[in-house]
Amino acid sequence: MNLRKYLIRALHRLQKGPGYTYKELLVWYCDNTNTHGPKRIIKEGPKKKLIWFFLTLLFASLVFWQWGILINTYLSYNVTSSLSIGFKTMKFPAVTVCNANPFKYSEVKHLLKELDRLIEAALERILQPTPGNSSEKSSTPPLDLELWHQIPLVLIDEHDKDNPIILDIFESNQAANQTSMEKKYKLAVKLCSHQGSDNCTYRNFTSAAQAVTEWYILQSTSILSKVPLQERIRMGYQAEDMILACLYGAEPCNYKNFTQIYHPDHGNCYIFNWGMDEEALNSSNPGAEFGLKLILDISQQDYIPYLSSAAGARLMLHQQKSFPFLKDQGIYAMAGTETSIGVLVDELERMGYPYSDCTMNGSDVPVKNLYSQYNTSYSIQACLRSCFQNHMTETCGCGHYMFPLPEGVSYCNNEDNPGWAYCYSSLRSSIRHRQICIDSCKETCNDTQYKMTISMADWPSEASEDWIFHILSYERDMSTNVTLDRNGIIKLNIYFQEYNYRTISESAATTIVWLLSSLGGQFGFWMGGSVLCLIEFGEIIIDSLWITIINVISWCKGLKQKRAQARYPDTPPTVSELVEAHTNLGFQHEDTGTCPREEVLPPEPGTPPPNYDSLRVQPLDILSPDSDADPE
Repeated sequence: MNLRKYLIRALHRLQKGPGYTYKELLVWYCDNTNTHGPKRIIKEGPKKKLIWFFLTLLFASLVFWQWGILINTYLSYNVTSSLSIGFKTMKFPAVTVCNANPFKYSEVKHLLKELDRLIEAALERILQPTPGNSSEKSSTPPLDLELWHQIPLVLIDEHDKDNPIILDIFESNQAANQTSMEKKYKLAVKLCSHQGSDNCTYRNFTSAAQAVTEWYILQSTSILSKVPLQERIRMGYQAEDMILACLYGAEPCNYKNFTQIYHPDHGNCYIFNWGMDEEALNSSNPGAEFGLKLILDISQQDYIPYLSSAAGARLMLHQQKSFPFLKDQGIYAMAGTETSIGVLVDELERMGYPYSDCTMNGSDVPVKNLYSQYNTSYSIQACLRSCFQNHMTETCGCGHYMFPLPEGVSYCNNEDNPGWAYCYSSLRSSIRHRQICIDSCKETCNDTQYKMTISMADWPSEASEDWIFHILSYERDMSTNVTLDRNGIIKLNIYFQEYNYRTISESAATTIVWLLSSLGGQFGFWMGGSVLCLIEFGEIIIDSLWITIINVISWCKGLKQKRAQARYPDTPPTVSELVEAHTNLGFQHEDTGTCPREEVLPPEPGTPPPNYDSLRVQPLDILSPDSDADPE
């Protein structure tokens, strides 16, 4: 079957309308569609036809404009938050307690001896009122200025912003005197890419106390980073010395019920109900009597004087199997007080992609989680710190002491990495690197937050402190002497205020049902249409494509015929003409008898064979659309 005939018959069956031109198809559509407006265009007079044409065009434009807004709103994947309150028995949170001081000073004093002598001499030069009143004696061993010059403290006069005066503390006594008397110098930490380099930056501070603390942290970080982990754990506060008493609900507990981890900021930390080795504990009832009660000894007299300026216990409530980031989310409990912490639970449920860029377990985050060595779950804090540490190892060639290390990398120190402090400071203040980490890390889709209500009171009271300190001292040291005092004792009460918990969940603000109903509402309001009208519109598009294909085939065939005519200018005879000519020639010979029969001779050698291709049969005309006969 000829392809053109098949397409015409298929179009005829699909359309069931008059004609096969675009104009006829459009008129047929306007006359048969269920959409309001197009019918009036072909049935009204010339003036009304023009009015209805513009009205139909206007309202169709409004429909497409509204559709664009609705589709864009749907593709924005907005969410709505809903708050629901439930009541159930809940798991008691994991409780991490640490000392604000990471190490016992008596254990690390030999490591920080030269550093302490340097800062004491520097403070003496800064605070001395007049020259010559220094308490340094000739018998005192000389200071280790090599350690000082690696990361020095300097005095900066910024009265002339373009040409500030920079003086080293150990190079000018007069500068130190001016600092105290004229109060025009500021203390700053000088950080250079390497010792003796001019590529330096200065970290200014409004108070000398801040500058001294920052300088001491940088120097001590370099020293402690070279100490093995087990030795650092030994130098910290042990659980049996720190946790004096423990009671969970009506059940007694002790330091053995805590899991020890090493935290770079706070040394040895201890986690209750972490859920790593045992099933997490449930709280039997809300209220202070059914929570966790602890008595801690922070041994404040053994604090490192220049490293820990705050005294107390650092604690944090968090989910089971999650790493505690106490520096960001922890709270302090003050010595000599009883701190009561009432807990309320908020459960967050975020929708995943495409509504939000959250992750279920961190497997789709491009940052390698360095805290996975603790077998803890993913968190945004772990990702941000891992990202920073990875950038630091790539940029500085070593890792910072406060974060876990990637494989094959060592911690930074002044001897092996002289410019590490400069590199660390530049990286920490870099907005570009910070933004890279923020863009790379994702929030968790499901999270549990603990809201705390904190209250404090003096503990023990003056009337009861004698017998309490005697009992606690005896239980810890087996001594009748009092070895504890108010400056080192902390009591904690942690409990659920109530079993009501809040769930903040996200849901899609726009759904496919909303989109379809909105699209249909706009189409029905402006054009009086429905889904069937859209099917009719699709039908005319298909019919137009059929007509286009037929026209293209006809054009290609006509082009082919024109090329053939250009190649053969004389039209070759048809078969019927050849037969008629041969018949007439035979009749003529029989009637006249004058023409002798021509002898057919064989072709001469070298003569080309006749071209039978020139004997072409003219194609028959295709039935017109108005014909009642079948196109076949």
